[in-house]
Amino acid sequence: MFSIVTRKQGFSLIEAMIAMFVTLVAVMAIFSLIAPSWRTAAKSDGVGRAAHILYDQLQREEIQILNRCNTVAAGARDCITVYASGNDEEEGARTGDIPYTVRTTITAIPPASGGPTDTWEIRVRVTWPGSTADGIEDVLIVQRQENFRFGCT
Repeated sequence: MFSIVTRKQGFSLIEAMIAMFVTLVAVMAIFSLIAPSWRTAAKSDGVGRAAHILYDQLQREEIQILNRCNTVAAGARDCITVYASGNDEEEGARTGDIPYTVRTTITAIPPASGGPTDTWEIRVRVTWPGSTADGIEDVLIVQRQENFRFGCT
């Protein structure tokens, strides 16, 4: 019969040390990504909550303006504070809540014919601690509509 000579060798100590070093470097690289990812997640969570508050406020103002029975007071509204939990200033903050400051300004857009205005600009800005100085802002143009008349004769 044929005899095959094989050399059975295991890993040497140096090979094991190199493998452990490469694994350690890879694990440390992964750990270095954790803190920035947490900061990014927290920032995106803050912006997402602010966007929800902003569009909620825009819709509330839009509904008021669409109804011809409601009077519209142009100008800047008082700043209100809304918390991340959904509580307002009267209910107060819960532990760990983030206060969002909401500034609303309503401006009448004069018609070309010079008659009474039926078109309004709603500008809402939301800021919060840790946001940029401007926070986020959006503008909505609303024109009153007869179909939305409710609660008056």
